[in-house]
Amino acid sequence: MRRPALPPYLSSLPGSAQRLRALRVLGLAALVLVLRPWVPFSWLPGWVVGGLLLWALMELCGWVWWPRRWR
Repeated sequence: MRRPALPPYLSSLPGSAQRLRALRVLGLAALVLVLRPWVPFSWLPGWVVGGLLLWALMELCGWVWWPRRWR
């Protein structure tokens, strides 16, 4: 079974790689934040979760402030 194709703004338009990366980072950060109350994730130190959220924020700021240009 084939996966559905990504929309053009995530697959072929300029800046799509940065948008896809930002969505992946945000998804990972949100997943860790949502799963935080569960036992294996509650063992993570707070600085790990904070670092992941800070990384997501830096990725988004870098994507917004310094976008890649067309080649």
